[in-house]
Amino acid sequence: MENVSPTARALRTLDILRDRPGTTAAQLAAGLGVTERAARRYVEVLREAGIPVESVRGPYGGYRLGRAARLPAVVFTQEQVLGLVMAVLDGQPAAVDADGLVGVALSKLIRALPDSVGRQAAALRAYAAAAADRRAVQADPITTSALVTAVADRRRVAISYTTERGTSWEAEVDPWAVVVRHGRWYLLCHSHRADAVRTFRIDRIGAVRHLARPFTPPADLDPVATLEAHLGSGWKYPTRVVFHEPYERVAPWVGPTMGRLEPAGERCVLTGSTTNARMYAGEWLAAVPFGFTVEEGPELRAAVAALAARLTAAVADTPRPVVTDRATRSDGPRSRRSPR
Repeated sequence: MENVSPTARALRTLDILRDRPGTTAAQLAAGLGVTERAARRYVEVLREAGIPVESVRGPYGGYRLGRAARLPAVVFTQEQVLGLVMAVLDGQPAAVDADGLVGVALSKLIRALPDSVGRQAAALRAYAAAAADRRAVQADPITTSALVTAVADRRRVAISYTTERGTSWEAEVDPWAVVVRHGRWYLLCHSHRADAVRTFRIDRIGAVRHLARPFTPPADLDPVATLEAHLGSGWKYPTRVVFHEPYERVAPWVGPTMGRLEPAGERCVLTGSTTNARMYAGEWLAAVPFGFTVEEGPELRAAVAALAARLTAAVADTPRPVVTDRATRSDGPRSRRSPR
C-alpha cells in the first residue's frame, strides 16, 4: 500500500467529497486506496475537525459535504485553466464576446484567478478566434437545469414543446438523460403521450413542471447510444434503402441517425425516417460509396431523382431541366440533425 500520511488522506477525502457529492464508502475507499472501514474513519476525522459531512442512505445515497461547510478557495493550475478556457471556447464560441451569458461568467472566473495563471487565460481568450458550429443551438440553462434535476430525482415532468414547423403541444415524460451531441442539447425520455422513447431538443422545450410520480429508467442505459438510435426513427417520411454490398462494407459509412442497418444476405437494408428527404439524399446517401436502391418512401425517391438529375446536368454538354422535389421543397436547407 502506498505510504501516505493520515493527514494527506483526510485532505484527499475532503477533495473527493467536494468534487463528487454522493460518493459511497466503496468509491471513497477506491479513491483513497484504502479499505471501506478506513475510508469511514477518514470521514469521521473530517467531522471531528468541524467539517459537516452528511450521510444519505439508500441506493442513491452516499457522503456529501453539508451546506455549512467552509472550504478553501478553488486553486487551478495553469494547465487546468487553459484547458478550461479552451473547452469553453470550443463549446461556446460566443464566449469570446465578454457581453454574453457565458462570456460574462468566463470573465469573472479569469478575474478571480491569480495573476500568474489569469494573465495567460485572458490572453488565450482575447486572441483566440472561434468559428461557430452552424448546427449548434443554445439551450436555456434554467430549462436544462430543471430537466437535469428531474433526471437525478427520477421524477416525471410535464413539458411544453414546439416543433420545427411551429406546432406546440404538452406531454408528460420520464426524463432518462440529458445528452449533448454535436453542439445540441437533447432530452432522452419515455413520452407517455406517444407511449414510446423520444428525443426532444431542449432549446424547443418551453416549460418544465416537476411531477410527484417517480420512474425507473432502463437498466444499463447508454444515453448516447440510445439517443443516436432514436434520432433515426419516428420522423415524418419513412425510408428504406437496399445497399448492393454486404453489411460489413456498408456499416462504417452509415451513422445511427440514418436509421437501422441490417444484413440481408449479400446485401444490407437501411430502415429509417426523416423530415428532410433532400438532406437525407444529398448529404447522407450520396456520401456512401456503394450502389443502392431506394425502396421506400416516395419523398426520398423523389429527392434522389432530383439530386441525380442535377448532378447529371452539371456534366452534360447541353443544360437539362432539373427535376424539383416538391415533397421536400418547403424544407429548404434545414438539416435533419435538428429533430423536432
